[in-house]
Formats: sequence, structure tokens, C-alpha cells
Amino acid sequence: MKHFKIFNAGFMLIAAGILFTACRKDPMKQLTEEESRIYITNYDKNADFSSYTTFSISDSVAVIENNRLSGYALTSWDAAFRSAFIQNMQSRGFVLVNRNENPDLGINLSRVYNTYTGVIDYSNYWGYYYDYWDPYYWGYPGYNYYFPPMYGFYEINEGAASADMLDLKNSSSNNQINGIWNALLRGTGVFDSGLISEQVQAVFDQSQYLKRN
Repeated sequence: MKHFKIFNAGFMLIAAGILFTACRKDPMKQLTEEESRIYITNYDKNADFSSYTTFSISDSVAVIENNRLSGYALTSWDAAFRSAFIQNMQSRGFVLVNRNENPDLGINLSRVYNTYTGVIDYSNYWGYYYDYWDPYYWGYPGYNYYFPPMYGFYEINEGAASADMLDLKNSSSNNQINGIWNALLRGTGVFDSGLISEQVQAVFDQSQYLKRN
């Protein structure tokens, strides 16, 4: 009968799939928390970082939720994040000054939270599986199966930390301030207070050009 042939073929494919996946590791599931973290840096290729001497840094951290500024904060994590940037900038030869002392560089710090939602259409699921057993099996020759559309909804919450460096020394005549460097830190544990120093160090390690001398 038709349904026996299809069922057996399907069973063989499933069994082969189980054997194949059992012998292969999923690299994404094998990642440690450290390996899951991503550090992205970008900079203006025309910027001469050795031409800047002083810098100032925002006194709090902007909190951005779903592309909207929701406020400014200075939690213990924010303070440690800010302190780590100051230490790394000073280690590269830059001098910290107040923002009213005409610094050459300005650094803005942010925490970014985004929520993504979406819809999954399960309609094709029925087409893949229900016809292993045709309606004749149940005593209804000439019939077709029908299943109503079914959808699933999902929501993903993602957080990241970012820093933007601004060229205050060479601000343009049309009141435009150019960004010359930025960094994005994301992944598991990005907001773990005990990991702040090594994470900020990682983005500076990627930016060897960012130095005064």
C-alpha cells in the first residue's frame, strides 16, 4: 500500500538524520560565554589619532531602547564601563579633561536594548508530514486533507554596549561633529560587571591605531 512505502522511506531518512547529527557537534551549542561575545570596532581611515591630545567622556551612559533614548543612567555597571574607557584612553597617551575645557575628543557611552518580534508560518508543516498517510487509509478514497493556517509568534530581547568617539577639534563650519571611531560590545555576559575591564580592553586591542604616541 502507498502509505507503507512512504512511511518506510520517511523512517529511513529520519534514522539517517539522527545518526548523522549524533556524530556531529553543533558548534553554536559548544560556544562558551566568552566565545559568544562579539567586539566590533570601526574608524575613519582619514583620522590621524596622534594629532589629538585631550579627551572628555560623558558623565553618564545613555539608555537606548528600540531606537529611542529612554534616559541617562550611572549605575555601578555604567560607572565601571566609563572608568574602563578612561583608563584605556590614558594608557594610549590621551589626557582627560572636563568637557568645558575644549577637549579634542569626546566619547559618548550607551547601553542599547532592542526587542525583535516576528511571525512564523507553519502552513508548510502540514504539507510535509500529513500526506505520509493518504485519506484512503481511513476509508475515505478521493478525499483530500485540509488543515487551517497556523502561525507562531516569537520575541527576542538583545542588549549591547557601545561607545562613539567624536572629533571636537575639527568640528565643521556647518555645526557638524564627525564621529571618527566607534565600538560595539554584545553577547552573553556583556553586562556582567566582572567582565567590563576585559571587554573594553578587547575593543582597544582591536584598535592599535588609536594612540597619542
